[in-house]
Amino acid sequence: MNAVVAAVGIMLILSLCRVHVVVALIVGALAGGLLGGLGIEGSLAAFNKGLGGGATVALSYALLGAFAVAIAKSGLAHALADKALALVGKQDVKGAGLLKWLLIALLLVVAISSQNILPIHIAFIPLLVPPLLYVLSKLQLDRRLIACVLTFGLITPYMFLPVGFGGIFLNDILLANVASGGVDTTGLDVTKAMAIPALGMLCGLLVAVLFSYRKKRVYDLSKIEQVERVDVAYNPLSLLVAGVAIGAAFVVQLWLDSMIIGALAGFIIFSVSGVVRCKEADGLFTEGMKMMAMIGFIMIAAAGFAEVMKATGEVKTLVDSAAELIGHDKALGALLMLLVGLLVTMGIGSSFSTVPIIAAIFVPLGMQLGFSPLAILCIVGTAGALGDAGSPASDSTLGPTSGLNVDGQHNHIWDSVVPTFLHYNLPLLVFGWAAAMVI
Repeated sequence: MNAVVAAVGIMLILSLCRVHVVVALIVGALAGGLLGGLGIEGSLAAFNKGLGGGATVALSYALLGAFAVAIAKSGLAHALADKALALVGKQDVKGAGLLKWLLIALLLVVAISSQNILPIHIAFIPLLVPPLLYVLSKLQLDRRLIACVLTFGLITPYMFLPVGFGGIFLNDILLANVASGGVDTTGLDVTKAMAIPALGMLCGLLVAVLFSYRKKRVYDLSKIEQVERVDVAYNPLSLLVAGVAIGAAFVVQLWLDSMIIGALAGFIIFSVSGVVRCKEADGLFTEGMKMMAMIGFIMIAAAGFAEVMKATGEVKTLVDSAAELIGHDKALGALLMLLVGLLVTMGIGSSFSTVPIIAAIFVPLGMQLGFSPLAILCIVGTAGALGDAGSPASDSTLGPTSGLNVDGQHNHIWDSVVPTFLHYNLPLLVFGWAAAMVI
Protein backbone atom coordinates (compact mmCIF):
# COMPACT_ATOMS: atom_id res chain seq x y z
CA MET A 1 0.00 0.00 0.00
CA ASN A 2 1.14 3.53 -0.79
CA ALA A 3 2.63 5.10 2.35
CA VAL A 4 0.76 8.40 1.88
CA VAL A 5 -2.61 6.65 1.50
CA ALA A 6 -1.93 4.55 4.61
CA ALA A 7 -0.75 7.51 6.69
CA VAL A 8 -3.72 9.70 5.80
CA GLY A 9 -6.12 6.79 6.30
CA ILE A 10 -4.74 5.99 9.77
CA MET A 11 -4.82 9.66 10.76
CA LEU A 12 -8.43 10.06 9.63
CA ILE A 13 -9.61 6.81 11.29
CA LEU A 14 -7.98 7.72 14.60
CA SER A 15 -9.50 11.23 14.43
CA LEU A 16 -12.95 9.79 13.73
CA CYS A 17 -12.47 7.54 16.77
CA ARG A 18 -12.05 10.71 18.86
CA VAL A 19 -8.29 10.31 19.33
CA HIS A 20 -6.74 13.77 19.70
CA VAL A 21 -5.72 15.22 16.34
CA VAL A 22 -2.08 15.73 17.40
CA VAL A 23 -1.77 12.08 18.46
CA ALA A 24 -3.47 10.97 15.23
CA LEU A 25 -1.03 13.05 13.17
CA ILE A 26 2.02 11.65 14.97
CA VAL A 27 0.85 8.02 14.72
CA GLY A 28 -0.12 8.48 11.07
CA ALA A 29 3.23 10.07 10.26
CA LEU A 30 5.21 7.25 11.93
CA ALA A 31 3.12 4.59 10.17
CA GLY A 32 3.61 6.30 6.82
CA GLY A 33 7.33 6.68 7.43
CA LEU A 34 7.72 3.00 8.29
CA LEU A 35 5.76 1.88 5.23
CA GLY A 36 7.79 4.32 3.10
CA GLY A 37 11.05 2.73 4.23
CA LEU A 38 12.29 5.57 6.43
CA GLY A 39 12.41 3.51 9.61
CA ILE A 40 11.77 4.92 13.08
CA GLU A 41 14.83 7.19 13.12
CA GLY A 42 14.26 8.48 9.61
CA SER A 43 10.57 9.12 10.29
CA LEU A 44 11.33 11.02 13.51
CA ALA A 45 14.09 13.01 11.80
CA ALA A 46 11.73 14.04 8.98
CA PHE A 47 8.96 14.84 11.47
CA ASN A 48 11.29 17.02 13.55
CA LYS A 49 12.51 18.77 10.41
CA GLY A 50 8.96 19.71 9.49
CA LEU A 51 8.26 21.20 12.89
CA GLY A 52 10.37 24.25 12.09
CA GLY A 53 8.13 25.42 9.26
CA GLY A 54 5.05 24.83 11.37
CA ALA A 55 6.52 26.89 14.19
CA THR A 56 6.63 29.94 11.90
CA VAL A 57 2.94 29.54 11.13
CA ALA A 58 2.15 29.05 14.82
CA LEU A 59 4.00 32.26 15.72
CA SER A 60 2.05 34.14 13.06
CA TYR A 61 -1.20 32.91 14.56
CA ALA A 62 -0.04 33.97 18.02
CA LEU A 63 0.62 37.53 16.82
CA LEU A 64 -2.70 37.66 15.00
CA GLY A 65 -4.31 36.40 18.18
CA ALA A 66 -2.87 39.37 20.12
CA PHE A 67 -4.51 41.80 17.68
CA ALA A 68 -7.79 39.91 17.94
CA VAL A 69 -7.64 40.03 21.76
CA ALA A 70 -7.15 43.80 21.55
CA ILE A 71 -10.29 44.02 19.42
CA ALA A 72 -12.12 42.01 22.06
CA LYS A 73 -10.75 44.36 24.75
CA SER A 74 -12.48 47.25 22.99
CA GLY A 75 -15.80 45.50 23.59
CA LEU A 76 -16.76 45.43 19.90
CA ALA A 77 -17.83 41.76 19.92
CA HIS A 78 -19.70 42.08 23.21
CA ALA A 79 -21.47 45.25 22.06
CA LEU A 80 -22.71 43.30 19.09
CA ALA A 81 -23.73 40.36 21.27
CA ASP A 82 -25.54 42.60 23.77
CA LYS A 83 -27.46 44.28 20.97
CA ALA A 84 -28.41 40.91 19.50
CA LEU A 85 -29.46 39.56 22.92
CA ALA A 86 -31.65 42.61 23.51
CA LEU A 87 -33.30 42.03 20.15
CA VAL A 88 -33.93 38.39 21.03
CA GLY A 89 -35.84 39.48 24.12
CA LYS A 90 -37.98 41.93 22.16
CA GLN A 91 -38.69 39.90 19.06
CA ASP A 92 -41.56 37.51 18.40
CA VAL A 93 -41.05 34.23 16.56
CA LYS A 94 -40.99 35.97 13.19
CA GLY A 95 -38.55 38.59 14.39
CA ALA A 96 -36.30 35.96 15.96
CA GLY A 97 -36.14 34.24 12.57
CA LEU A 98 -34.99 37.47 10.97
CA LEU A 99 -32.33 37.92 13.66
CA LYS A 100 -31.11 34.38 13.02
CA TRP A 101 -30.49 35.14 9.36
CA LEU A 102 -28.84 38.45 10.22
CA LEU A 103 -26.38 36.69 12.56
CA ILE A 104 -25.60 34.04 9.93
CA ALA A 105 -25.00 36.80 7.36
CA LEU A 106 -22.79 38.71 9.82
CA LEU A 107 -20.59 35.68 10.56
CA LEU A 108 -20.31 34.94 6.84
CA VAL A 109 -19.27 38.52 5.99
CA VAL A 110 -16.71 38.65 8.80
CA ALA A 111 -15.25 35.26 7.79
CA ILE A 112 -14.89 36.40 4.19
CA SER A 113 -13.36 39.70 5.32
CA SER A 114 -10.81 37.89 7.47
CA GLN A 115 -9.34 36.35 4.31
CA ASN A 116 -9.51 39.25 1.88
CA ILE A 117 -9.76 42.48 3.95
CA LEU A 118 -8.75 42.14 7.62
CA PRO A 119 -5.37 40.63 8.49
CA ILE A 120 -6.58 38.38 11.30
CA HIS A 121 -7.46 35.15 9.43
CA ILE A 122 -9.09 32.70 11.90
CA ALA A 123 -8.11 34.74 14.96
CA PHE A 124 -11.47 36.55 14.91
CA ILE A 125 -13.41 33.33 15.59
CA PRO A 126 -12.53 32.60 19.23
CA LEU A 127 -13.26 36.25 20.03
CA LEU A 128 -16.37 37.04 18.03
CA VAL A 129 -18.14 33.69 18.29
CA PRO A 130 -18.05 32.98 22.08
CA PRO A 131 -19.84 36.26 22.98
CA LEU A 132 -22.51 35.33 20.43
CA LEU A 133 -22.88 31.71 21.61
CA TYR A 134 -25.52 32.57 24.20
CA VAL A 135 -27.57 34.38 21.56
CA LEU A 136 -27.10 31.60 19.02
CA SER A 137 -28.14 29.01 21.62
CA LYS A 138 -31.20 31.03 22.66
CA LEU A 139 -32.20 30.96 19.00
CA GLN A 140 -31.42 27.18 19.02
CA LEU A 141 -29.18 27.49 15.97
CA ASP A 142 -27.32 24.29 15.10
CA ARG A 143 -23.60 24.96 15.60
CA ARG A 144 -22.81 22.63 12.70
CA LEU A 145 -24.52 25.22 10.49
CA ILE A 146 -22.30 27.95 11.93
CA ALA A 147 -19.22 25.77 11.35
CA CYS A 148 -20.20 25.36 7.69
CA VAL A 149 -20.79 29.11 7.32
CA LEU A 150 -17.41 29.99 8.84
CA THR A 151 -15.54 27.36 6.81
CA PHE A 152 -17.12 28.65 3.60
CA GLY A 153 -15.90 32.15 4.44
CA LEU A 154 -12.41 30.86 5.22
CA ILE A 155 -11.96 28.86 1.99
CA THR A 156 -14.03 30.20 -0.92
CA PRO A 157 -12.62 33.78 -0.91
CA TYR A 158 -8.99 32.69 -1.23
CA MET A 159 -9.77 30.19 -4.01
CA PHE A 160 -11.74 32.74 -6.04
CA LEU A 161 -10.87 36.36 -5.14
CA PRO A 162 -7.25 37.47 -5.84
CA VAL A 163 -7.07 39.74 -2.77
CA GLY A 164 -5.41 39.07 0.58
CA PHE A 165 -4.93 35.32 1.05
CA GLY A 166 -6.51 34.90 -2.38
CA GLY A 167 -3.72 36.94 -3.94
CA ILE A 168 -1.16 34.62 -2.37
CA PHE A 169 -2.95 31.39 -3.33
CA LEU A 170 -4.08 32.33 -6.85
CA ASN A 171 -1.19 34.48 -8.05
CA ASP A 172 1.90 33.61 -6.00
CA ILE A 173 1.26 29.87 -5.68
CA LEU A 174 -1.20 28.59 -8.31
CA LEU A 175 -0.24 30.71 -11.31
CA ALA A 176 3.47 30.56 -10.45
CA ASN A 177 3.56 26.76 -10.15
CA VAL A 178 1.48 26.18 -13.29
CA ALA A 179 3.75 28.55 -15.21
CA SER A 180 6.87 26.79 -13.91
CA GLY A 181 5.41 23.53 -15.23
CA GLY A 182 5.55 24.83 -18.79
CA VAL A 183 2.11 26.40 -19.30
CA ASP A 184 1.93 29.90 -20.78
CA THR A 185 -0.20 31.74 -18.21
CA THR A 186 0.02 35.14 -19.91
CA GLY A 187 -3.40 36.74 -19.98
CA LEU A 188 -5.10 33.87 -18.15
CA ASP A 189 -7.90 34.93 -15.79
CA VAL A 190 -7.40 32.78 -12.70
CA THR A 191 -10.74 33.99 -11.27
CA LYS A 192 -12.52 32.62 -14.35
CA ALA A 193 -10.72 29.29 -13.94
CA MET A 194 -11.95 28.94 -10.33
CA ALA A 195 -15.46 30.36 -10.82
CA ILE A 196 -17.27 27.04 -11.31
CA PRO A 197 -15.49 25.30 -8.38
CA ALA A 198 -16.38 28.30 -6.19
CA LEU A 199 -20.00 27.87 -7.31
CA GLY A 200 -19.78 24.30 -5.98
CA MET A 201 -18.74 25.69 -2.58
CA LEU A 202 -21.74 28.06 -2.69
CA CYS A 203 -24.09 25.16 -3.43
CA GLY A 204 -22.68 23.27 -0.44
CA LEU A 205 -23.27 26.31 1.78
CA LEU A 206 -26.87 26.65 0.62
CA VAL A 207 -27.55 22.95 1.27
CA ALA A 208 -26.10 23.23 4.80
CA VAL A 209 -28.02 26.40 5.67
CA LEU A 210 -31.35 25.69 3.98
CA PHE A 211 -31.66 21.93 4.43
CA SER A 212 -29.11 19.95 6.47
CA TYR A 213 -28.99 21.99 9.68
CA ARG A 214 -32.12 24.10 9.49
CA LYS A 215 -33.80 22.28 12.39
CA LYS A 216 -33.41 23.71 15.89
CA ARG A 217 -30.84 22.16 18.24
CA VAL A 218 -30.89 22.61 22.02
CA TYR A 219 -27.74 23.51 23.96
CA ASP A 220 -27.17 23.88 27.70
CA LEU A 221 -27.19 27.64 28.37
CA SER A 222 -25.72 27.20 31.85
CA LYS A 223 -22.48 25.79 30.40
CA ILE A 224 -22.08 28.89 28.23
CA GLU A 225 -22.61 31.19 31.23
CA GLN A 226 -19.83 29.37 33.10
CA VAL A 227 -17.12 30.02 30.49
CA GLU A 228 -18.08 33.22 28.69
CA ARG A 229 -16.89 36.57 30.08
CA VAL A 230 -19.68 39.03 30.78
CA ASP A 231 -17.62 41.77 32.41
CA VAL A 232 -16.21 43.36 29.25
CA ALA A 233 -16.78 47.11 29.38
CA TYR A 234 -17.10 49.28 26.29
CA ASN A 235 -18.08 52.82 25.31
CA PRO A 236 -18.45 54.81 22.07
CA LEU A 237 -14.75 55.82 22.16
CA SER A 238 -13.47 52.25 22.50
CA LEU A 239 -15.75 51.12 19.67
CA LEU A 240 -14.51 54.01 17.51
CA VAL A 241 -10.88 53.11 18.22
CA ALA A 242 -11.64 49.52 17.26
CA GLY A 243 -13.01 50.71 13.92
CA VAL A 244 -9.94 52.90 13.30
CA ALA A 245 -7.54 50.08 14.26
CA ILE A 246 -9.25 47.62 11.92
CA GLY A 247 -9.16 50.18 9.09
CA ALA A 248 -5.48 50.93 9.71
CA ALA A 249 -4.62 47.22 9.78
CA PHE A 250 -6.29 46.84 6.40
CA VAL A 251 -4.43 49.79 4.86
CA VAL A 252 -1.05 48.66 6.20
CA GLN A 253 -1.67 45.14 4.97
CA LEU A 254 -2.29 46.35 1.43
CA TRP A 255 0.60 48.83 1.59
CA LEU A 256 3.29 46.47 2.90
CA ASP A 257 1.71 43.18 1.82
CA SER A 258 2.16 41.86 5.36
CA MET A 259 -0.65 40.63 7.55
CA ILE A 260 1.63 40.52 10.57
CA ILE A 261 2.69 44.18 10.26
CA GLY A 262 -0.93 45.13 9.66
CA ALA A 263 -1.98 43.38 12.85
CA LEU A 264 0.85 45.07 14.78
CA ALA A 265 -0.22 48.48 13.44
CA GLY A 266 -3.73 47.86 14.70
CA PHE A 267 -2.41 46.76 18.08
CA ILE A 268 -0.28 49.92 18.36
CA ILE A 269 -3.37 52.07 17.75
CA PHE A 270 -5.14 50.28 20.59
CA SER A 271 -2.14 50.94 22.85
CA VAL A 272 -1.74 54.62 21.93
CA SER A 273 -5.45 55.30 22.32
CA GLY A 274 -5.50 53.89 25.84
CA VAL A 275 -7.97 51.12 25.07
CA VAL A 276 -5.07 48.77 25.78
CA ARG A 277 -2.94 50.17 28.61
CA CYS A 278 0.82 49.78 28.51
CA LYS A 279 0.85 47.60 31.60
CA GLU A 280 -1.78 45.35 29.99
CA ALA A 281 0.07 44.88 26.68
CA ASP A 282 2.18 41.93 27.84
CA GLY A 283 -0.85 40.22 29.30
CA LEU A 284 -2.87 40.66 26.12
CA PHE A 285 -0.06 39.25 24.00
CA THR A 286 0.10 36.26 26.33
CA GLU A 287 -3.67 35.83 26.21
CA GLY A 288 -3.61 36.01 22.40
CA MET A 289 -0.92 33.36 22.22
CA LYS A 290 -2.80 31.09 24.64
CA MET A 291 -5.96 31.48 22.59
CA MET A 292 -4.23 30.30 19.42
CA ALA A 293 -1.88 27.82 21.12
CA MET A 294 -3.89 24.67 20.39
CA ILE A 295 -4.40 25.64 16.74
CA GLY A 296 -0.71 26.48 16.43
CA PHE A 297 0.30 23.19 18.07
CA ILE A 298 -1.85 21.18 15.66
CA MET A 299 -0.44 23.14 12.71
CA ILE A 300 3.09 22.34 13.92
CA ALA A 301 2.23 18.63 14.12
CA ALA A 302 0.63 18.84 10.66
CA ALA A 303 3.84 20.36 9.27
CA GLY A 304 5.80 17.43 10.69
CA PHE A 305 3.30 14.98 9.17
CA ALA A 306 3.63 16.68 5.78
CA GLU A 307 7.42 16.52 5.91
CA VAL A 308 7.35 12.75 6.60
CA MET A 309 5.02 12.28 3.61
CA LYS A 310 7.42 14.20 1.40
CA ALA A 311 10.45 12.31 2.74
CA THR A 312 8.94 8.94 1.81
CA GLY A 313 8.89 10.05 -1.83
CA GLU A 314 5.54 8.35 -2.23
CA VAL A 315 3.53 11.47 -2.93
CA LYS A 316 5.15 11.43 -6.37
CA THR A 317 4.56 7.68 -6.56
CA LEU A 318 0.89 8.24 -5.80
CA VAL A 319 0.63 10.91 -8.46
CA ASP A 320 2.55 8.79 -10.98
CA SER A 321 0.27 5.80 -10.29
CA ALA A 322 -2.74 7.98 -10.98
CA ALA A 323 -1.11 9.12 -14.22
CA GLU A 324 -0.60 5.50 -15.32
CA LEU A 325 -4.25 4.67 -14.68
CA ILE A 326 -5.46 7.65 -16.66
CA GLY A 327 -3.95 6.80 -20.04
CA HIS A 328 -5.54 9.20 -22.54
CA ASP A 329 -8.94 9.48 -20.85
CA LYS A 330 -9.53 13.18 -20.07
CA ALA A 331 -12.60 12.61 -17.92
CA LEU A 332 -10.89 9.93 -15.82
CA GLY A 333 -7.74 12.04 -15.71
CA ALA A 334 -9.51 15.06 -14.25
CA LEU A 335 -11.30 12.90 -11.66
CA LEU A 336 -8.17 11.07 -10.48
CA MET A 337 -6.14 14.27 -10.25
CA LEU A 338 -8.83 15.83 -8.08
CA LEU A 339 -9.04 12.74 -5.84
CA VAL A 340 -5.26 12.70 -5.36
CA GLY A 341 -5.39 16.39 -4.46
CA LEU A 342 -8.13 15.64 -1.92
CA LEU A 343 -6.05 12.92 -0.30
CA VAL A 344 -2.85 14.98 -0.16
CA THR A 345 -4.52 18.12 1.22
CA MET A 346 -6.44 16.21 3.90
CA GLY A 347 -3.14 14.77 5.07
CA ILE A 348 -1.13 17.98 4.94
CA GLY A 349 -3.99 20.23 6.09
CA SER A 350 -3.02 23.13 3.83
CA SER A 351 -4.05 23.79 0.24
CA PHE A 352 -1.20 26.30 0.01
CA SER A 353 1.29 23.47 0.56
CA THR A 354 -0.50 20.99 -1.70
CA VAL A 355 -0.31 22.97 -4.95
CA PRO A 356 3.52 22.97 -5.29
CA ILE A 357 3.57 19.20 -4.59
CA ILE A 358 1.00 18.19 -7.20
CA ALA A 359 1.61 20.85 -9.86
CA ALA A 360 4.96 19.37 -10.91
CA ILE A 361 3.19 16.22 -12.15
CA PHE A 362 -0.33 17.44 -12.91
CA VAL A 363 0.70 20.28 -15.23
CA PRO A 364 2.63 18.10 -17.72
CA LEU A 365 -0.06 15.43 -17.44
CA GLY A 366 -2.79 17.96 -18.16
CA MET A 367 -0.89 19.20 -21.21
CA GLN A 368 -0.43 15.62 -22.41
CA LEU A 369 -4.18 14.95 -22.07
CA GLY A 370 -5.00 18.04 -24.10
CA PHE A 371 -6.50 20.24 -21.38
CA SER A 372 -6.53 23.97 -22.08
CA PRO A 373 -4.27 26.22 -19.95
CA LEU A 374 -7.38 27.52 -18.16
CA ALA A 375 -8.57 23.97 -17.45
CA ILE A 376 -5.13 23.05 -16.07
CA LEU A 377 -5.32 26.06 -13.74
CA CYS A 378 -8.75 24.89 -12.64
CA ILE A 379 -7.66 21.28 -12.03
CA VAL A 380 -4.55 22.17 -10.03
CA GLY A 381 -6.32 24.92 -8.06
CA THR A 382 -9.32 22.74 -7.23
CA ALA A 383 -7.13 19.73 -6.40
CA GLY A 384 -5.24 21.94 -3.97
CA ALA A 385 -8.38 23.39 -2.35
CA LEU A 386 -10.05 19.97 -2.00
CA GLY A 387 -9.56 18.65 1.50
CA ASP A 388 -9.00 22.04 3.14
CA ALA A 389 -12.53 21.67 4.45
CA GLY A 390 -12.99 18.41 6.25
CA SER A 391 -9.38 17.91 7.30
CA PRO A 392 -8.82 17.46 11.05
CA ALA A 393 -5.56 19.43 10.77
CA SER A 394 -6.84 22.34 8.64
CA ASP A 395 -7.21 25.81 10.11
CA SER A 396 -10.50 26.01 8.19
CA THR A 397 -11.96 23.47 10.62
CA LEU A 398 -9.78 24.20 13.66
CA GLY A 399 -10.80 27.86 13.59
CA PRO A 400 -14.58 27.28 13.82
CA THR A 401 -14.08 24.69 16.55
CA SER A 402 -11.97 27.09 18.61
CA GLY A 403 -14.95 29.43 18.93
CA LEU A 404 -17.87 27.01 18.98
CA ASN A 405 -16.44 24.59 21.55
CA VAL A 406 -15.56 26.99 24.38
CA ASP A 407 -18.30 25.37 26.49
CA GLY A 408 -17.51 21.79 25.43
CA GLN A 409 -20.72 21.34 23.40
CA HIS A 410 -19.16 21.18 19.91
CA ASN A 411 -17.03 18.20 18.84
CA HIS A 412 -14.20 19.03 16.42
CA ILE A 413 -14.49 15.86 14.31
CA TRP A 414 -18.23 15.21 14.21
CA ASP A 415 -19.47 18.81 14.36
CA SER A 416 -16.82 20.60 12.26
CA VAL A 417 -14.79 18.11 10.20
CA VAL A 418 -17.48 15.70 9.00
CA PRO A 419 -20.14 18.35 8.15
CA THR A 420 -17.69 20.54 6.21
CA PHE A 421 -16.27 17.53 4.37
CA LEU A 422 -19.70 16.42 3.19
CA HIS A 423 -20.96 19.87 2.23
CA TYR A 424 -17.85 21.24 0.54
CA ASN A 425 -15.49 18.52 -0.68
CA LEU A 426 -18.18 16.52 -2.47
CA PRO A 427 -19.69 19.46 -4.45
CA LEU A 428 -16.20 20.88 -5.06
CA LEU A 429 -15.17 17.53 -6.54
CA VAL A 430 -18.21 17.48 -8.85
CA PHE A 431 -18.05 21.12 -9.91
CA GLY A 432 -14.25 21.04 -10.30
CA TRP A 433 -14.51 18.02 -12.60
CA ALA A 434 -17.29 19.66 -14.62
CA ALA A 435 -15.27 22.87 -14.94
CA ALA A 436 -12.21 21.01 -16.21
CA MET A 437 -14.32 19.38 -18.91
CA VAL A 438 -16.01 22.56 -20.21
CA ILE A 439 -13.46 25.38 -19.99
